[in-house]
Amino acid sequence: MKRKIDAFSYANEILQAVGNGVLMTTKADGQVDTMTIGWGTMGIQWGKPIFIAYVRESRYTKALVDKNPEFTINVPYGEYDKRILGFCGTKSGRDTDKIKELGLHLEEGETVSVPAIRELPLTLECKVIYKQEQVKEAIAPDALERYYPEGDFHTAYYGQITDAYIVE
Repeated sequence: MKRKIDAFSYANEILQAVGNGVLMTTKADGQVDTMTIGWGTMGIQWGKPIFIAYVRESRYTKALVDKNPEFTINVPYGEYDKRILGFCGTKSGRDTDKIKELGLHLEEGETVSVPAIRELPLTLECKVIYKQEQVKEAIAPDALERYYPEGDFHTAYYGQITDAYIVE
């Protein structure tokens, strides 16, 4: 069962969780992949509620969201197995079926083709309405040195939040 929520009523919980890691789940060509992200934010863009997720160019997740511009954000809410975030933050979907390896349970999306993950039940369903690749010259030198020593930049995916709920 999914209990509908107003995403902004849970913004504090969502943004605090982002700092510790949440899952960004994608699906393309019949394959579901999820990865831990620690950079993201919520807001309003063009009068629409959005979640912005940042994905490095080298990540498998980027290839999938570029093929199917939809994603879910899966947020820990209540008790959860903390190994999920560690595993999904260190393994690549190119080599590992993280869903199978962790025994995660998928819940069909309501407004997107990408599933939710029952184990991290607070879910935002998002459709990409804009994306922007980072420009090296626009990044502050200290951030460039600290976060991009190898030049593996991010793309920001602005996902319109089309549904929000807690899987119960």
